[in-house]
Amino acid sequence: MDTLPDAFPSTQAGSAASYTPGYPTAGPLIGGENPESIPRIKVHDPPKFDLDSYIANYVGRTRFDRLYLIGTSSTVLATEALKLAVAEAKSGKDVVQYEKAVRALAEAAPNEEDASLDTAWVRNVQRQVQMQSERLEQELRGYKNNLIKESIRMGNEDIGNHYYETGDLVAASKAYTRMRDYCTTPNHIASMLFKLINVSIERGDWLNVQSNVHRLRNSQSKPEDQAKNQPKMSAALGLAQMHSGSYLDAANSFLSTESSLSDTFNEVITPNDVAVYGGLCALASMDRVQLQHRVLDNSGFRNFLELEPHIRRAIGFFCNSKFRPCLDILDAYRTDYLLDLHLQPYVSELYALIRTKAIKQYLVPFSRVTLDSMAAIFAPEVVGGEAQPTGVSSPFVQELIRLIKKGVLDARIDLEKGVLVSNQTDLRTEVQNNTLESLRSFNEEAHLRILRASVLHAGLEVCAPEGERRSRMSHPSETRGMGIAERFTRGGLRS
Repeated sequence: MDTLPDAFPSTQAGSAASYTPGYPTAGPLIGGENPESIPRIKVHDPPKFDLDSYIANYVGRTRFDRLYLIGTSSTVLATEALKLAVAEAKSGKDVVQYEKAVRALAEAAPNEEDASLDTAWVRNVQRQVQMQSERLEQELRGYKNNLIKESIRMGNEDIGNHYYETGDLVAASKAYTRMRDYCTTPNHIASMLFKLINVSIERGDWLNVQSNVHRLRNSQSKPEDQAKNQPKMSAALGLAQMHSGSYLDAANSFLSTESSLSDTFNEVITPNDVAVYGGLCALASMDRVQLQHRVLDNSGFRNFLELEPHIRRAIGFFCNSKFRPCLDILDAYRTDYLLDLHLQPYVSELYALIRTKAIKQYLVPFSRVTLDSMAAIFAPEVVGGEAQPTGVSSPFVQELIRLIKKGVLDARIDLEKGVLVSNQTDLRTEVQNNTLESLRSFNEEAHLRILRASVLHAGLEVCAPEGERRSRMSHPSETRGMGIAERFTRGGLRS
């Protein structure tokens, strides 16, 4: 797999499904970042999905976005995906999308018929868009003169939809925002916020997505309407949190998505995507107990996992400490994930987090483990391809060294003996020391209590010096928490 500059330097060249250990340098996308400025990777292996069946699950602008990403990233599906992208763009009104798809197709397959720009279509669509924009603006001015709130709201909605379809996302966002002053019911507000969420997702403004989701949750909608909107809200929030690098929060949001999502949000995300995004984020951020109880035993999320059974198997293998099968499944589907619109920038980081968790979990029961046994699980391709797979220069040992230097692993490597020694504390000694300390404290307190009882039985009086006694009489609350030993120390005995 070849990468464009500064994309995923930790991935291994030659195969999109192979994996070289390491930490990615590409960080999470920030809100409002232009997708065109994001470096794209080149994937040479064929994916497991059928392109026509895959893209049929989506509607709206995300269809073109996904086709364009596949066409510009996959060398196997480039021509097919870009031809579909050109056809998708010509079925709409976004001239910029069409020109972009034609340029990409001309680079990938210059001899294709669709690789040449249809200037007549471009001029015709631009003229129609201009005429429709003027007509909608004129209608809106008429609605404002009549002061009919519902007409003004619908006029702004029509203009927002028009700009959204033509690719002017900034103008669409402004038009949808102007609807707020004319919304008269909670359903109107919910509809407006969902439109703003769709535009923000298209723009990559993830902070605005989270803000609008929270506004939706705080709206005064009816319980049945709130329950109907919950799956889309959770899915949108999880998507925004994943793009922000908050994988645990994203996993929780995807796990709380109701199975009633179905195809109601396929202009953004499908149930299959929820299963993949939620499963990978959970694997990267949750321990085995949480994975078992919150993912595998989650009756609601189980419906999503049935759509992507390999994710369920990977999580099950991880929970059972079968790390090699888990990593093999993820590597097998790496190509598919690298061709996903929302997942592509984070595949390297998510896989690195999952792999690091697996190594840490593998070392928990052992105080020392041989490098050969670890390499057989976490680097089998290195074991078969190098004369000294556990030498200091091998990629696997260098990965362990990086983890130790970062403080992720509390261990030492003995290259002479070929073992990794964990710096674990002796739990038995620690328990014994705690037990002895408890016995010493108990004996001291018992001795003082017996002494106190003997003093009282002998008719002796425990008193403090004159000055301290007067101070206690004026501040009685100070002596309430004083122990027996302290009273003996401060006071004296007399008969």
